[in-house]
Amino acid sequence: MDEDTKLSRKTVLRAALAAGVAAPVALIGGPALARTTVAGGQAPELTPACHDGDEPTIEQTEGPYFKPNSPERTDLVTPGTQGTRLTVSGYVFGRACLPVNRALLDFWQADVNGAYDNTGYTFRGHQYTDAQGAFRLSTIVPGLYPGRTRHIHVKVQAPGRPILTTQLYFPNEPRNNTDTIFDARLLMTVRDNGTAKEAAFDFVLNVPQTPTSTTPTSPPTSTPPGGATWAAGTAYAAGARVTYGGRGYVCLQGHTAQPGWEPPAVPALWRAE
Repeated sequence: MDEDTKLSRKTVLRAALAAGVAAPVALIGGPALARTTVAGGQAPELTPACHDGDEPTIEQTEGPYFKPNSPERTDLVTPGTQGTRLTVSGYVFGRACLPVNRALLDFWQADVNGAYDNTGYTFRGHQYTDAQGAFRLSTIVPGLYPGRTRHIHVKVQAPGRPILTTQLYFPNEPRNNTDTIFDARLLMTVRDNGTAKEAAFDFVLNVPQTPTSTTPTSPPTSTPPGGATWAAGTAYAAGARVTYGGRGYVCLQGHTAQPGWEPPAVPALWRAE
């Protein structure tokens, strides 16, 4: 392993905070980011593979609209592009919560009208993660087309490792409930930024890694303010533990509880123990 990838969990988290994409409650609306799991010293779950219901056969996991040889670029927006601007950023981690340097990410998606460019490379492009395992994509919110919810396709590959073909989804989309391909584990966290949107997602690849000697800070184990039972109006810190409905939960992101944010209903904030 080279020096670029020998980064501690704390280093990755500091880099994430500096990039402005890891604020604990800045991006609510999807599952907790893998970097939040890293902060708690927990083993991250692998990013699941996903196949597209549009494909003629199940072997074509990328669906019928994938094209090889996309241009290397991080910005898919050109002058005159229609649609709501969207920035997707995040990290690529391996099994030991360490960043993957020079991981390949190949993105493709529909335009604002739900159409794919099958003759050229509009809304298609690939890029590589930096030394901190970070990536950043400038694009638009893709349009809808029959049978599918809103999504972005991506292939992710660590150097010398198998390709992960998957899709990224948007929270609070009505079609998430009817799309048989949709997987909540692939939800991005999304927030508004003026007239644009910002999204974040961390990939965890099945890449063996040797953990660093840096020991992550242990999550607090004391009883949260307000007692052991979850209560609206209580400020919970990341790592705080509560009970709700007879089951224990640990807080993933610091926040002040509100009605409707009960632990079972908001996996971005609470993980069942």
